[in-house]
Formats: sequence, C-alpha cells, structure tokens
Amino acid sequence: MKVRHLMLSDSFAGVERHVAVLANEQARRGHSVEVWGGDPQRMRTHLHGAVRQIETAGVAVTAARSLAASSSDLVHAHMTAAEAVALTARLGRGVPLVSTRHFAARRGSGHKGRLIRAVLDPQVDAQIAISRYVAGAIGGPSTVIYPGVEAVDTRDVARRPVVLVVQRLQPAKRTAVALRAFAVGAPRGWSLEVVGRGPELADLQRLAVDLKIAERTSFLGFRNDVAQIMRSSAVLIAPCEIEGLGLSVLEAMSQGLPVLASRAGAHPETVGRAVDGQLFPPGESAAAGMMLASLCEDREWRSQYGEELRTVQRSIFTPAAQAEGTQSVYQEVLR
Repeated sequence: MKVRHLMLSDSFAGVERHVAVLANEQARRGHSVEVWGGDPQRMRTHLHGAVRQIETAGVAVTAARSLAASSSDLVHAHMTAAEAVALTARLGRGVPLVSTRHFAARRGSGHKGRLIRAVLDPQVDAQIAISRYVAGAIGGPSTVIYPGVEAVDTRDVARRPVVLVVQRLQPAKRTAVALRAFAVGAPRGWSLEVVGRGPELADLQRLAVDLKIAERTSFLGFRNDVAQIMRSSAVLIAPCEIEGLGLSVLEAMSQGLPVLASRAGAHPETVGRAVDGQLFPPGESAAAGMMLASLCEDREWRSQYGEELRTVQRSIFTPAAQAEGTQSVYQEVLR
C-alpha cells in the first residue's frame, strides 16, 4: 500500500513525532510510505531510510499542487490545514482521506470554524482519535488508536534527584502548577529541570524566584537529548489539563520514569492505567506537592511504580499496536 502522511508544518513537536513513529512502523511492515512536512532536518533524523521524506516548508499551494499531480492509495492528514490540502487529492483523484485528530477540539476555530467543518467533515472518509478524551471532543465518529513509542532498555539506569517537566511553556500547559508543586513537596537536595520553550518563560522564571526555588530550578530550553535527561531523572510532572495524549508521558513510561500527572485530559488513559497511577486534582499544586513528596522520599516505591508504568506502555502504547489499528482503518476505507 502507498500511504502519504501529510502535515503542513515545518516544526518537530508532538504531531510530527507521532507521524515519524507510525511511518517507520508502516515501512517496516512493507508499505510504501511518504511523509510530507515537518522540520526537514529533524524529520530526516527520526525517519528510517525506507520512508521517503517530502519537504513542504508549510506552503499550502505548493503542497496541494504536488499532491494533486501524484498518486497514492490513501492520504493520511494530520491537523486541519493538512486536511484542507489533502482535499486536492480527494476531489481530483478520488484518493481516500483519513485524518488523525490530535487535539481535543472541533475543526477550525473562531467564526470560520463552522465553514471549515462544513467543507471538510463530509470529505474525510475516516477519523482516528489519539485518545478517548480527544474522541469525545472532536464531533463525529472516530476510531481511537493510541500512539506508540519504542521500548527502552532501562538496565543500569542511574537516576539523579531531579524532578523533570517536558512541555511547551505556554499557559494552557499549566507549567506553573509544576513549579508550585515542586516548591511544596521536593526535599532539600532535589532540583527541578524544565525542558521546553515558549512565551511563558520569563513569567515562570519570576515565579521560581517568588517561590524561592530559583537556585534549584534550571530552564533548559529546547533539547535534543530529552531521552537521556529522562533516563537520569527521578520523577516527571505532567500538569497539563488538556493533553490529547502526551507523548512525553509515554516516553517517560517507556523509560520506567515515575510520572505525576493531572487527573485531566488523557492522563487517566495513560498514567491512570497503572494500579498506583499518581494523578492529582487538576490545578491543585498543594495536592500535587504532597504526592511528589511521597515519591521523592521512597526510592523503592519510585522504582516499583516506574516499572509498572513501563509495563503499561509495553502492553498498550506500542508502534506495532498503532500500525495495526491504523491498518484496520485503512482497509475499511479502501473496501
């Protein structure tokens, strides 16, 4: 089968990472796979040699013309702008269109949203939602297929007394909740590392000063070595309340890294699957801090809990399961 994954982006964030994992597994299974879009250099690093990479540079007109002039069995779009471009193949060549919905919101936004939905909704042959949380928010029927991440060898891991946050620094992510939880619950000798960049950085730096944790807090910005940082950290805090799934959480689980997450968004579908899943009430930094203190104080429990999360990841959130579920959707559309 010839599959085109289409993203109208020039970045490499959660959606692009999702596509890279899926495309690699599909190619491993013998499909002809192309990935259109994403940051060229970083996509090249993450895609296996069997996956063909097409640079779009986010130019909708160029991408649409190229897509209309070429053939494939199916176009798999990611995000609304990519769906709109994919219509050129859908309408011009009758190529089926599958869309993965990554965010818990209906198509389009503002006053244009209703028009966008009126145009796109009837043209999408099948929707995939990355979680039940997303499926309940997007409108219309969908199939829930969880993203997968690769299993990680966790032998000989030496963990530092570090609490980690990995996410974009913007208000919706609620990073301030993590800082306040750390201030409440982290014992002396522990530090906080925040990986990510965004418009909230200056405010968060000031908050660290106000909370008197500035000397123990490092804002690391964008990093290419997140896996290595996770491997050496002791706890991950995931405070976002609207996370469609949370690839960083899945990656932490694959590393056996204990996760403390908000009981909101899709976190109950990931962390919440563990018997001892550590979920705090959304936005309640005091409760999160108390739970963090318990984790920090008990190394044996952290190890057991991390192993439980790793088992959950390896049983449910795998590239193989993601590819198999996606293939079933493709086959249904192509009948």
